Amino acid sequence: MAKITDLASAVRDNLNPGDSVAFEGFTHLIPHAAAHEAIRQGTGDLTLIRMTPDVIYDQMIGLGLARRLVFSYAGNPGVGLLRRLRDAVENGWPNRPEIVEHSHAAMANAYEAGAANLPFAVLRGYLGAGLAEVNPDIRSVVCPYSGEKLATVPAIRPDVTFIHAQKADRTGNVLIEGIIGIQKEAVLAAKRAVVTVEEIVEEFDCHPNACILPHWTITAVAEVPGGAHPSYAQGYYGRDNASYLEWDRIATDRETFRDWMRTHVLEATPDVFATRVAALRSAA
Repeated sequence: MAKITDLASAVRDNLNPGDSVAFEGFTHLIPHAAAHEAIRQGTGDLTLIRMTPDVIYDQMIGLGLARRLVFSYAGNPGVGLLRRLRDAVENGWPNRPEIVEHSHAAMANAYEAGAANLPFAVLRGYLGAGLAEVNPDIRSVVCPYSGEKLATVPAIRPDVTFIHAQKADRTGNVLIEGIIGIQKEAVLAAKRAVVTVEEIVEEFDCHPNACILPHWTITAVAEVPGGAHPSYAQGYYGRDNASYLEWDRIATDRETFRDWMRTHVLEATPDVFATRVAALRSAA
């Protein structure tokens, strides 16, 4: 059975310096609260894995917690650059992480291979593309049945995956509704999985085809209302577009960035997320 606990304990017990870690959520249900707790605990030397690195990885990179980045597309969704990522790569501030770039299709297939306990993923992709010239992990095999040349990438097997979801029940089963991205596969591929949820309920009242991760696939569950902000949680609150726009201004300047992180992350608690989404909940 998954352990129901507080967020600080869930992060402390499952994320270690030097780990490979995925904070997954594709536009929807991005685990911001979990990432902020990892930042507060100062857990560094991390390999950060994510299909679409956005604000939470910009924050972690800007505080020097990333040693390596495995990703496909890095940007502030709907806005543009990740300022802290660019500063780190171009100027080495506060450090220069190693870059491993893939396509979305390759990342999704690599998670699926990890979830299936396979050593690598095979896909039709990368033919004629330039990423293989800068990423030696992109290789190829010849199909033994058709003779077709296919691309391969190593399976993704994080030490720990963090996701956010709508609900968990008292035994630790997790309900995800709406756009689920690659969350399910990222959990199944990981050695440990931590889930923050909007609420913990006695039992689910949902469609039988809803995505439920059974409790034996989850290590720990923490109730953090609003824990996906500024991304959205279907049925609970919408996306806070203004926060994404504001982040571009905050992240542009190093001192402004550090001041904002000190006030809104390092000196904050998970409780602030419920406050941040109060107006969005009312609108929803």
